[in-house]
Order: sequence, then C-alpha cells, then structure tokens
Amino acid sequence: MFHSDQGSHYTSRQYRQALWRYQMTQSISRRGNCWDNSPMERFFRSLKTEWVPTTGYQSFSTAQSAIIRYITHYYS
Repeated sequence: MFHSDQGSHYTSRQYRQALWRYQMTQSISRRGNCWDNSPMERFFRSLKTEWVPTTGYQSFSTAQSAIIRYITHYYS
C-alpha cells in the first residue's frame, strides 16, 4: 500500500504503472482534505522526534531493527 496526496507526480500514468509492476496498491487522499494524511504525518513526526538519532543510523540494518522496535514496542 502506498498512500499519497493527489500531486501530479503521484497520479501520472508512469508512476501508477510502476506501482502496478511492484504489485503495490495506491491510496490517494481526497482532494483538498488535509485530514486524510494526519495519522501518518503524526506517526512520522513522532518517529523522527522521539526515536531517530539526530546523527542518523550507522547502517540500514540498524535503522530497520530500531524502527521495527519503535513500531512494535514503543509506539503501539
């Protein structure tokens, strides 16, 4: 699932075909409704301010395990 606003780059034929190629479902916010994205915006704000170090992670695997830990133990 990929959720976005209705920006032209997210609604283009080329982009939608790429999502289809990778078997991803597209979810688009309703036009002019900023509340559609608010749960995800809040989640990412919390993740960045409460969990991700200001210097970043040493590797992708370190980031992946830390973020999974954040989602499964701390956030929920």
